Amino acid sequence: MRQLRTLNDLSLTEIQALLSEADKDTKIPAKKMAGEPIVANLFFEPSTRTKCSFEMAEKQLGIETISFDVTHSSVLKGESLYDTAKTLEAIGCQALIIRHPETKYYQQLSGLTIPIINAGDGNGDHPTQSLLDLLTIKQEFKHFDSLHVVICGDILHSRVAHTNAKILEKLGAKVSYSGPLEWMDPDLQEDQYVTMDEAVDQADVLMLLRIQTERHDGDGGYTKETYHHQYGLTVEREKRMKANSIIMHPAPVNRDVELADPLVECDRSRIFKQMKNGVHVRKAVLTHILNLKGEKKYDHVI
Repeated sequence: MRQLRTLNDLSLTEIQALLSEADKDTKIPAKKMAGEPIVANLFFEPSTRTKCSFEMAEKQLGIETISFDVTHSSVLKGESLYDTAKTLEAIGCQALIIRHPETKYYQQLSGLTIPIINAGDGNGDHPTQSLLDLLTIKQEFKHFDSLHVVICGDILHSRVAHTNAKILEKLGAKVSYSGPLEWMDPDLQEDQYVTMDEAVDQADVLMLLRIQTERHDGDGGYTKETYHHQYGLTVEREKRMKANSIIMHPAPVNRDVELADPLVECDRSRIFKQMKNGVHVRKAVLTHILNLKGEKKYDHVI
């Protein structure tokens, strides 16, 4: 059974193959594929980009969808995640796309016989976001080896930071971190931390993150202005970035907090390209998981 729980489930060869497939998709008109598998989208947390790009990918692939609305479901009556998932399996869904606030929620679902695609679990992993980020970087630089990626912001509570850091290092990139010290992962090495002023001077890829206020108490005592001044990408800092370096952000973007409003769509920003690539990556993942092209299945679980 094919699954995607974290990127650790994929070999580097499989990741590169998915990126290549998604990259090809950027160059051809959207079209539906034969067959009508049925997939349920279960989003237990708010989402715009991930949810909508999965829906767009499903439409372009000819996949029928069931959109699960937690506010009008038996979850409000106390139904467990497992029983919800088993219900959707029982009525004929062939895969589940799940976003859930609990880290590693998928460990509860080992009794399912249909695939799960993790659309984000707590502060654990966000594999499809990482794949679209990797695709964006690969399109820009053609490689990962020796690139310096600086991830800036609320590292401790960000599933994007955790997933991206692991796979970027595996692919040969150098990963550093910047932001408030209280939001750094305690396992980081001292030489992995850089100030924001050092980050703008050194980074090939400056990956900014929002403050994950829903995952901790308060905003750390920062006002929007003080955070932007101390840890944000200001207009002045952007001017010091290397000529070919790029700005990335998984969004939603808090303008004039993690980065200045004029920089969201500046020449070096790839934020909206990331969003476009989200559709291509999620089409590639769905095609792979559902075996829409009739490929030979891998022997191991992914």
